[in-house]
Amino acid sequence: ILKMPLPAEEIPIKKRSRVPGVMITQYVKELPHGKTTPDFTRKPIALTVQEGRVAIFKAVVNGDPVPTVTWARNKGDTSDPEEYKPRYDERTREHVLEIVNVQVDQADTYKCFATNLFGKAMCTAALSVFADDQTNDPEDFRKMLRKTTIAKKRKEKPKKEGEIDPKFWEVMLSAKKSDYEHICHEFGVTDYRWMLKQLNLKKKEKEDEQAKVVENVGNMKQIEVKTSGRAEFEFDMKLKDANSKINLYKNGEMLDYGDGTDDSSKHNMKKTGDKYMFSINNLGLNDGGLYQVDVEDVNIISTTLAIPDVEFDGMLKDAKVVEGQDAMFEGIFSGPVPQITWCANDISVEHGDKYNITVSEDKLTHRLVVKNCKKEDKGVYTAIAGIKSSRATLAVDDNKPEKNMSKKQRVTHKPPSILVPLKRHTPPKGYQCYMTCAVRGCPSPYIAWYHNGICINSDNNYYITNTSGVCSMYILRVRPEDSGEYKVVSVNPFGKAECSSTLKVKGMTAAVFISMLEKCLPQSPDLHDGHVANNFQHGYVMQMGNSYARARQKVTCRANMDRQSFLCGHRLI
Repeated sequence: ILKMPLPAEEIPIKKRSRVPGVMITQYVKELPHGKTTPDFTRKPIALTVQEGRVAIFKAVVNGDPVPTVTWARNKGDTSDPEEYKPRYDERTREHVLEIVNVQVDQADTYKCFATNLFGKAMCTAALSVFADDQTNDPEDFRKMLRKTTIAKKRKEKPKKEGEIDPKFWEVMLSAKKSDYEHICHEFGVTDYRWMLKQLNLKKKEKEDEQAKVVENVGNMKQIEVKTSGRAEFEFDMKLKDANSKINLYKNGEMLDYGDGTDDSSKHNMKKTGDKYMFSINNLGLNDGGLYQVDVEDVNIISTTLAIPDVEFDGMLKDAKVVEGQDAMFEGIFSGPVPQITWCANDISVEHGDKYNITVSEDKLTHRLVVKNCKKEDKGVYTAIAGIKSSRATLAVDDNKPEKNMSKKQRVTHKPPSILVPLKRHTPPKGYQCYMTCAVRGCPSPYIAWYHNGICINSDNNYYITNTSGVCSMYILRVRPEDSGEYKVVSVNPFGKAECSSTLKVKGMTAAVFISMLEKCLPQSPDLHDGHVANNFQHGYVMQMGNSYARARQKVTCRANMDRQSFLCGHRLI
């Protein structure tokens, strides 16, 4: 009989899914034998539908016990059975959410939850709805024509068949080198060496073209959203003719802009000396796109503003470290976000010697590590993704011992020391791993765990505890990327101590290998009725498609033993 775990045993553990974009939360520390948390075999995909049509999300889940599937959305309710019709298709084993007669206001990020006794899996999919503007009433059509204004379009270079989108080069010519990789990925450019060669040629062409209207251009800063909620980009430029027209475009359409004195103006340009700063106020989801500034018909800068329709599933948390330690901030989003803006005290920061910025494979988790914290690093740190942001504070304590301390206090206070160091671990892929060490110090030292130099104290993939000086780190199911050096750093105001060891994840387990071998050789006289003969150790050749592999086993048990005992008494060589 399966019993519901007691509340005291429920320790939420964040897990990784093999399906990108799926977040799994395990409710218990250890799963009963044969039981699993929910996961997605196939997650719902993003949809774009016309207003008035039907939108259908589909998902396939697994887990033991069988998970219950529910649906939700970020900015609305899905409880109306007339609008939202969830069902289960037994033939295809698909969980379906059908949205009938879709309206524009139903465009949102939709969430799918799979839940059982031991955990919950969640993923998201976006629904985009475009309006049906067609009308058959001649009078309505005439009114529409009277209201229509002709937007001035930017002269675009024609795209030849098989040629890269000209917008790619316009963006690259204004971008920083650190942004080259994600811009290439966005436009599908894979030949990096060829791209750099072409980029240098086009830079020379652009400089020659710009020289016709400007004396010099420099100090370009790409568009980014500030902590004030306003998007800005700027550059230095000296015009040859002060009367030259400066035009601002968004996705090829000309925009009107103010002089920066009126905050109610949507778009502004503020000129201070040779510095030009363009800003966009009251940001919304529709403000994303490609922004370009031209002098006459010559492009000066092209920059892309991305505004993802996501929410913070995990907000930043305040951090407190001792001077010299690393501090980490982590933000988790409801949907994939390729890149966000990090700010320290309202000033944007970049990946480098002082800051380490990383993004998870599924683009849901973004981390900022402040290295070797000093007193001047304290303050407010902000993560910005489009129109969403999260803030947290960093406090940095002095690591020097207090002055004027009594003799008794000096005797009882001790720097940290390692009593039992970490040991080397080599678990097979998919198995659990438990690393532990013992430290001592007075006052009790602050403990930080590092994997390959990155602090993992706030990483939900690791369960970390510190009880009476026994420091433990638990990984539920190890993966190859968990391999590497693990280090424990122990710090108090009187000193610092550390120890390290390695974790090496093995490949395929013997049990899995033999199971595959038995399936490939069902006709073998040595593999029948659940028994294995002595000559199994001499090897077999198994056919897998057009390839062959020779399997050799070292058997440490007698012949004719049952399969279960056999799998427990051998190893691969």
